[in-house]
Amino acid sequence: MGDLFIVGLAGFLASFVDGALGMGFGPTSSSILLARGFSPAIVSTIVNLAKVATGLSAAAAHWKFRNIDRRLVLKLAIPGSLGALVGVTILTNVDGNKLKPYLAVLLLLVAIRILARFSNLPSRPAGADEDSLPTYDERGTIPTAAIGGVTNGMVGAWGPVVTPFLLHKGLAPRFAIGSVNTAEVAVAVVASGSLLGSIGGGGVDFGIVLAMLIGGVIASPIAAWSIRFMPARALGLAVGALLLTTNVRELSNWADLGAPRWFGYAAIAVVTTLAAYRPRIAERRRLGLDPAAA
Repeated sequence: MGDLFIVGLAGFLASFVDGALGMGFGPTSSSILLARGFSPAIVSTIVNLAKVATGLSAAAAHWKFRNIDRRLVLKLAIPGSLGALVGVTILTNVDGNKLKPYLAVLLLLVAIRILARFSNLPSRPAGADEDSLPTYDERGTIPTAAIGGVTNGMVGAWGPVVTPFLLHKGLAPRFAIGSVNTAEVAVAVVASGSLLGSIGGGGVDFGIVLAMLIGGVIASPIAAWSIRFMPARALGLAVGALLLTTNVRELSNWADLGAPRWFGYAAIAVVTTLAAYRPRIAERRRLGLDPAAA
């Protein structure tokens, strides 16, 4: 029961982060489950099954708060689903133990991408000022969604690939996050269905799936409401630091590192601190002041 409570709490936190930032559920959940010793294929199956239910809850909440562009949802969901099939194919045809360190490296790259995105984000509520869908540059949306589908099929990482791309293209945060969360439902259905068809349901602990579902479904409407008021920058930096720490630990265990792993943890603290102070350092440089005094 204690383990199920921890997984349910992880599902709540991961779903809250995902609903508020448009990313984080898959990488966070995958990191926790891989650290618990589950095989990559089982982890992806559990995470994507949980994503279906939490995604439906999040989509309903985002629809209620008018955070969705329906045309964009379709534009993301179709190539994303095709990409998920590619990711699942890779995952089910490579030995899980050999794949784990590579997945940890992939999750580290996802964490760095999250840190880079939120290190330069204004510290204000995501999407609080936008009331209507603005024009934005749509070029590259389809291939980006396909790449996001591949990473989702492997480690559940859909949002960290697609959401920053849309934000960079000028789409208002609330519509980017709401549309990405909604399209994720279709991608997760395809990924989990393909994985169950390939590996069967025997290795899946449905108690863990249920615990993640309960925690995630409770968090989804709270996140969809709070997206208008919560400063996204601090939360994004915290998620990036969490993923870095979890996967540095995973790689350290794989390489059987002892004391040297603490250099990795120290590097995480330095990188996260630099990301947190990046706007202040950039402003001081613009004003011709000494960045070290920031």
